[in-house]
Amino acid sequence: MDVASTLSFRPKPGSIPDSPGVYRFRDANARVIYVGKAKSLRQRLNSYFADFAGLHPRTQTMLTTAAGVDWTVVGTEVEALQLEYSWIKEFDPRFNVKYRDDKSYPYLAVTMGEEFPRVQVLRGAKKKGTRYFGPYSHAWAIRETVDLLLRVFPVRTCSAGVFKRAGQIGRPCLLGYIDKCSAPCVGRVTPEEHRDLAEDFCDFMAGNTGRFIKRLEQDMREAAGQQEYERAARIRDDVQALQRALEKQAVVLGDATDADVVALAEDPLEAAIQVFYVRGGRIRGQRGWVVDKVEETTPGDLVEHFLLQIYSEGEIPKEVLVAAMPPDAEAVTELLSEQRGARVELRVPQRGDKKSLMETVERNAKESLAQHKIRRASDLTTRSKALQEIADALDLDQVPLRIECYDVSHLQGENVVASMVVFEDGLARKSEYRRFAVRTKEGDVASIHEVITRRFKRYLEEKSATGELAAEDDVHGPIDPETGRPRKFAYPPNLVVVDGAGPQAAAAQR
Repeated sequence: MDVASTLSFRPKPGSIPDSPGVYRFRDANARVIYVGKAKSLRQRLNSYFADFAGLHPRTQTMLTTAAGVDWTVVGTEVEALQLEYSWIKEFDPRFNVKYRDDKSYPYLAVTMGEEFPRVQVLRGAKKKGTRYFGPYSHAWAIRETVDLLLRVFPVRTCSAGVFKRAGQIGRPCLLGYIDKCSAPCVGRVTPEEHRDLAEDFCDFMAGNTGRFIKRLEQDMREAAGQQEYERAARIRDDVQALQRALEKQAVVLGDATDADVVALAEDPLEAAIQVFYVRGGRIRGQRGWVVDKVEETTPGDLVEHFLLQIYSEGEIPKEVLVAAMPPDAEAVTELLSEQRGARVELRVPQRGDKKSLMETVERNAKESLAQHKIRRASDLTTRSKALQEIADALDLDQVPLRIECYDVSHLQGENVVASMVVFEDGLARKSEYRRFAVRTKEGDVASIHEVITRRFKRYLEEKSATGELAAEDDVHGPIDPETGRPRKFAYPPNLVVVDGAGPQAAAAQR
């Protein structure tokens, strides 16, 4: 490969400002493929072109994929951090560090946005109006805890269908009969009383446990003093249930400690991050991520990327314990504090219980990385090999880095819809999926022809509108200048797959 000609887009000497800023590499279709920040744009960008052979292999791949680079100058390191992660979130560049869950973690959720809040175990994206606790390593551990807490906080756990049916027939489900639900469906408690139970449940899960146990113990003593021994025994059992629930959450730090403990394990190509969530001194959950390294990074770099990506929308505690300080620690701390609305302390524990806990989290990170490598042994190589096999089998000029697949569905000829799913680099890219309402009613072949025509007509229109000058002249390309977001059909696929047979394929080709 002639590296000099491949990197012909290198900016002219002296044209790069010696200022802090954020830069973007784009490919031949003007798609943003990498976003980075630098205290000195000139030094950082020159480092990409000074010694190509000495770069990380994935950085080399990024540079040979790129066809242009642009940058924006900012005033401070905090502004650079903000702009960098704003662009990463907006453009989702394929070569940036992306932290992926090493598995789908369950949460305990309380739907406080509903009239009658419901306690349930959920995975996936968080919903507005719902309070979440966790994540936890196993769903069964949550269910055991919930089963204990329902004795004291008998909150609804049933689905909307079960709840509605119970109200219609005037009879609660089994949990209502065994006192593990207050049965708001049949009016045993008012909506306000049930919401109070849900609030107490959330307070207990959030770590405010002492007042509930003290209150129950006082009630138990009063019942015994009034010789209501059966009631006192029931309250005693409730206290024991709460204590057993607490025993499942280990006490690791002082009672008032709210902190996230972030540790990592790494090798030259990948890293694993583990977080233990400590609330009220107890471990309330844990979660893990894995990441492919794109370029040479330090542990501090990985921690910085992690903190800003993961806390961009999540809850930020008042203390974050990390395995290594970010290179721009003051800027990161300022940004997190601004987002939390209160001071965030960021530090590496040096001694005592916090140091011991960090060592435990680090062991978990090492185990997570080992398990991940076992699960994904040769995964990147396998994907690349599979794409090359597709290219060879179909006699393509290049491997199909973007594949679009189309299918048509209908109900007895009515309500015809089509779907487009997208794979990039051998992985599903769900944000690019699309649905089409099909206008024709002349069958699958005509439907495929319509959908493919609409998709590529849209691409040609956008190509014509932009002139595809971005790779050469740094204009908008497939980025909509009004919204600043990628246009929907801005990127052409290397391979189109349609469901059906010869007639459907011929219609798509036509």
